[in-house]
Amino acid sequence: MIKKTILVGVALLASCLAASADPVSSNAPFMKTGSRTSQPIGHYEFCQTYKNECNIKSSNQQPVALTSKTWALLVQVNSSVNAKIEPATDMDMWGKAEVWSYPTTKGDCEDYVLLKRKLINEAGVPLSDLLITVVRQMNGEGHAVLTVRTDRGDYVLDNLEPRIKAWSETSYDYLKRQATNNTGAWVSINDDRQVLVGSIEQ
Repeated sequence: MIKKTILVGVALLASCLAASADPVSSNAPFMKTGSRTSQPIGHYEFCQTYKNECNIKSSNQQPVALTSKTWALLVQVNSSVNAKIEPATDMDMWGKAEVWSYPTTKGDCEDYVLLKRKLINEAGVPLSDLLITVVRQMNGEGHAVLTVRTDRGDYVLDNLEPRIKAWSETSYDYLKRQATNNTGAWVSINDDRQVLVGSIEQ
């Protein structure tokens, strides 16, 4: 009976991965991060309002285990937030900086990220594994996604993509993300895929 339960669990995880995300087929399942870098102005201003969320330090560097339960949680939150929140630009009153906040009905890309991060964290996944990430799209525009660190690699939750993908299977140019040991600090990302991505467009 126990053996049968284990086999069912493994099959379920495999099914979820196949149905909702591209499998990790790259030699780089984990992002390579560099040194500490500048904090996005939107996140800095967010931290002035939510100070307690931006001073959490962690010494646990082990990524969360990607179990069938964890994967189901990620799929559920990603799908529900993408469906619930209507995309909308949220510039400040001068039409300049993006305002980072928790959305209720409408929001920009970083607002989707904040809400997904909050809901997944409340379900038990540590903030050290839920990292706000800044990327550049193929058209040159900036964008924000949520990176989830797992023992099987880094996965991306995105309001522009219904499927959860391995970071290495996306077409973004990864620039920086929150540090795993400090919610108020940011580190650069050494994206070795830039040359490959650029050559496709030429």
